[in-house]
Amino acid sequence: MKIIDTKIPDVKLLEPTVFGDDRGFFMETFRDQWFKENVAERTFVQENHSKSIKGVLRGLHYQTENTQGKLVRVIRGAVFDVAVDMRRNSPTFGQWVGEILSAENKRQLWVPEGFAHGFYVISDEAEFVYKCTDYYNPKAEHSLLWNDATVNVEWPLEGEPSLSAKDLAGKHFAEAIFFNN
Repeated sequence: MKIIDTKIPDVKLLEPTVFGDDRGFFMETFRDQWFKENVAERTFVQENHSKSIKGVLRGLHYQTENTQGKLVRVIRGAVFDVAVDMRRNSPTFGQWVGEILSAENKRQLWVPEGFAHGFYVISDEAEFVYKCTDYYNPKAEHSLLWNDATVNVEWPLEGEPSLSAKDLAGKHFAEAIFFNN
């Protein structure tokens, strides 16, 4: 597995070694000890799988209790995946990083605790799988408004995104709850 730095040092792009031939391919997507030695000393306790159609934007979500680090990947289609640093004392506070994750490039993104996370589907549909370092806690979940002008994520939109009511009601960065890391 190759580790690729992003513009936010704590967020890492992971690129697997893929062994393929005309019959298909094989790749190792996760190895606990390797991850702990090379990326972050974390244990994953939950794995989630979502499916979305083109134009769906999910996020930007984070939890202030049961704070989750996420190892995300796409197994069908493609998304533009975004992490926003919500850690008040971080040198990259308020900055974002975005990467294209796809079934074709097989890349994964490590989004540590303290980040808001979301994605926008750029293929006809996408299946998104992610491991979490803590359990989902809806009572502690928050949404940062996807199009907040302060953060200014440059989403590769094609028309208006399809959003949930929760995401439409996201808070502006100035009103958000932050982590005091």
